[in-house]
Amino acid sequence: MTYDHIGVAPISPALGAEITGVDLGADLGNEVFSEIHRAFVAHSVIFFRGQTITPEQQIAFARRFGPLSEIPFITPWADHPEIVRVIKEADEGAKFNFGGSWHSDFSFLPRPPMASMLYAVELPPVGGDTLWASMYSAYERLSDGMRRLLDGLQVVHSGLGAYKRSEDLRSMKTVTDARAETEVLHPAVRTHPDSGRKALFIDPAYSRRFADMTEAESAPLLNWLHEQAVQPENCIRFRWTPGTLAIWDNRCLEHWALNDYAGHRREMHRITIAGERPYH
Repeated sequence: MTYDHIGVAPISPALGAEITGVDLGADLGNEVFSEIHRAFVAHSVIFFRGQTITPEQQIAFARRFGPLSEIPFITPWADHPEIVRVIKEADEGAKFNFGGSWHSDFSFLPRPPMASMLYAVELPPVGGDTLWASMYSAYERLSDGMRRLLDGLQVVHSGLGAYKRSEDLRSMKTVTDARAETEVLHPAVRTHPDSGRKALFIDPAYSRRFADMTEAESAPLLNWLHEQAVQPENCIRFRWTPGTLAIWDNRCLEHWALNDYAGHRREMHRITIAGERPYH
């Protein structure tokens, strides 16, 4: 795959690329954005370092990918309701961490987000990295027999475990929402609408059980699949630098925000891009 207007440096064979030659604060022509979108589909998560952008510019860039969606259960930024400020203050310790487990953003919604965008505003001197895992790779490394089994299964997703709790960061408040108790059915394997590739669509944060099975019956296979999905060859670990913007594809990735920077402040600006109902 060649690009005429941007530089694309893959991070690993499974996922991830750094994009160069782009100023996200400038007006991007359609040809430039088309190449950015092509790189996004090809690599699942792309990174732009050294960007200086306003919230308005971040919102405008996110809208190039599609309509924006609300972020449920979390109070947005009053000045820019499209953005959630993901903040952990230096004195808040290690008890709670937003995004601190493997998950695909809000998979418990009937139409989970297509993508999430995160812009690094303030970072600790070390720590606060993010891990991503390719669910394409996780699915493709399974045996033919396991893929046939999963192709016919549906999974019950729920936000109950993650969003029905009282711990809050000082600057991030969860909002009571009955949707946390709603159960939604999605295929265990979904087909990506742009790439046509199949990806596992399960995660330990929100996948409760297989349809028509109990949690106890489902747990051995779900746990095994979770373990396989995050094997090192399926993953990258990204070290943020100030001014880095990332956009990742929730339809084929899981991610984990590491919580290893107690005593330091971290602020990220996050936008969610609306998606479609998953299909097999």
